[in-house]
Amino acid sequence: MLYTLQDYQIRKKEDPESKKRLDIMNNNVIETRGLTVYYGKHRGIIDLDLKVQRGEVFGFLGPNGAGKTTTLRVLMDIIRPTQGQATIFGLDCQKQGIEIRERVAYLPGELSLPPTMRGRQFLDMVNALRRERADSNYLNELCERLNLDTSRRIRDYSSGNKQKLGLVAALMSRAELLVLDEATTGLDPLVQQTVLEIIDEARQEGRTIFFCSHILSEVQSVCDRVGIIRDGRLIKVESIETLTAQPFHRLRMRFDRLPEPELFALDGVRELERHDDSLVLEVQQNLPMVMELAAPYKIMAIETEPITLEDVFLAYYGKNTRRKRGASGKNGEQNA
Repeated sequence: MLYTLQDYQIRKKEDPESKKRLDIMNNNVIETRGLTVYYGKHRGIIDLDLKVQRGEVFGFLGPNGAGKTTTLRVLMDIIRPTQGQATIFGLDCQKQGIEIRERVAYLPGELSLPPTMRGRQFLDMVNALRRERADSNYLNELCERLNLDTSRRIRDYSSGNKQKLGLVAALMSRAELLVLDEATTGLDPLVQQTVLEIIDEARQEGRTIFFCSHILSEVQSVCDRVGIIRDGRLIKVESIETLTAQPFHRLRMRFDRLPEPELFALDGVRELERHDDSLVLEVQQNLPMVMELAAPYKIMAIETEPITLEDVFLAYYGKNTRRKRGASGKNGEQNA
């Protein structure tokens, strides 16, 4: 997280004892109450009540445009809410932002980096702006693990290397709270896995991570709890065990003779698509009954399709809108 020199010139002296008392009293590192943001007439987030506990990796899930980035920008005091309140470490995000940012590292979803600087110059600059400097050995370790060449100018970096640079800048300080917006955007699978390992190590050190993503597999692998946001509203907060304990299947089946639509009118079964000789079913329960009913129609082929984050939303909350394939292929959000 970058701060202006003015921020540091006007910083108020911190009372260590007061800070300690706040930390003891409040186990919620992040808390929002009735948080609402409108961009003119357009919805950002609505009545968001959220609590992130100390020492956990909290996944913030939602499709593009759901309100994830808007929430993070309010927490980091980049934008102001229309109404409601947000606190970090018990401190008001809009009134005590400087004190908060001394203890937080933030990776935005859209990085803006100085193109003429070399990677190491940028990291040194970010490091110099923090009250507690990063350990140089840990900084070098992060660069090595992410395979980042810091001797090159940023303008010569690929999008993936720019993302790595932003990650190192956020991770190197070992801040009490990491706020990561789409942390693995543009990274190859091996580097993505390394990032998730580093996040897990941060949790083992007792730090808190607010992990904003629309990739369910990442959230499942690293998070303790998840909050699911859709259309600007927080619709569910669950432990990862509870979320993943809701198994369902998407079956694409091709028949010699296509069954009538009402055949699979069972609890926990929903027909998503129907073509000349095939259909797609989303099955949350009664899978054996589905197969028994389908058998007389001579199944020619059957395959299980991978489940996406949007599929989990549709199955978990029963929204009767058909999944738009490819709609969430891009990372980040435009206005929300």
